[in-house]
Amino acid sequence: MLVVLHFHQLGYSPLGIALLFLFYELFGVVTNLVGGWLGARLGLNRTMNIGLGLQVVALLLLTVPVELLSVPYVMFAQALSGIAKDLNKMSAKSSIKLLAADDQQGRLYRWVALLTGSKNALKGVGFFLGGALLAGVGFRGALVWMALALALLWLSSLRRLRQDLGKANSKARFRELFSKSRAVNLLSAARLFLFGARDVWFVVALPVFLSANLGWSHAEVGSFLALWIIGYGAVQSMAPLITGKRSGRLPDGGSAFCWAGLLSVIPLLIALGLDGEVLDYSLRAYLPGTEPLLVGGLLLFGAVFAVNSSLHSYLILSYAREEGVSLDVGFYYMANAMGRLVGTLLSGWLFQLYDLQSCLLVSTLFLALAALLSLGLPRHRTV
Repeated sequence: MLVVLHFHQLGYSPLGIALLFLFYELFGVVTNLVGGWLGARLGLNRTMNIGLGLQVVALLLLTVPVELLSVPYVMFAQALSGIAKDLNKMSAKSSIKLLAADDQQGRLYRWVALLTGSKNALKGVGFFLGGALLAGVGFRGALVWMALALALLWLSSLRRLRQDLGKANSKARFRELFSKSRAVNLLSAARLFLFGARDVWFVVALPVFLSANLGWSHAEVGSFLALWIIGYGAVQSMAPLITGKRSGRLPDGGSAFCWAGLLSVIPLLIALGLDGEVLDYSLRAYLPGTEPLLVGGLLLFGAVFAVNSSLHSYLILSYAREEGVSLDVGFYYMANAMGRLVGTLLSGWLFQLYDLQSCLLVSTLFLALAALLSLGLPRHRTV
């Protein structure tokens, strides 16, 4: 949030802002792939601590005077940040598989939902702080405070995480990175399109549209996206209740298809609402204004997307092998990062050349592809 709003304020184009995140997402792809292999060889505690340390360095790199913040320099700092973030996420989510037995699938689903939901709720707090700190203490001041807070957590982690959790009994071979089951491959492909569908309109196009077209302040944009992410995280944590776990049902490939299909309708309806010319004249009087349509549409999209994301996060751990679990999880989040990379670049490019509606239509297409891929996923057993 700091980078998007600060560099938009400096006059960067939407595509230029998207390019600042190119290495962040690109190195996320590489990190998840290689990080899963490192986790199996070194242990998940070590990959976690490496990630925390790199994130502190990445934040401090951006505190240099503004005249030194060239595009290549910022891209390098964002690359380190992307490596750090994905080392942490891969390590944390892989650990859950090892803390729940194979016959405790309901418990595994509940833990995955809680971790994923709380992580995204805290991400939402970060969106709010990004906008608020930029307005309050400026770009450099915000980065310094963030680096200090994270350094304290890193030192605590170095002291506390001592066990070699997730370290494979036999040395993981590098070629095993691509040796995946059909279920893991299909789920990874669906994940790529799922997150590409979100980021193609959420990362660059939406914040810039709210700021440039609707006149929202940085604090307003940051606050709104913060509340969206927090609500999104809350729904993720409740996904087991929404999908029927209490009645003895666990999500499977059919669940992933249905929820992705439902989600694909939402950006299409928003796009049609923004472009009233494609609708019958008699319907236009019932359309809300641009702001209510975007706010309401994004809230609905976030709720349904949260269930989709939580389902996927559970399914990958269910399909993953216990021995070397980080290899399968790393491969899966590599696809996640690839989707974010494609979505981020398309978000800036499509918005600059066309408009927000084009981003929403591409989002619909991506979600339809995610739903079709989910048809090939196995049906899961019930508790």
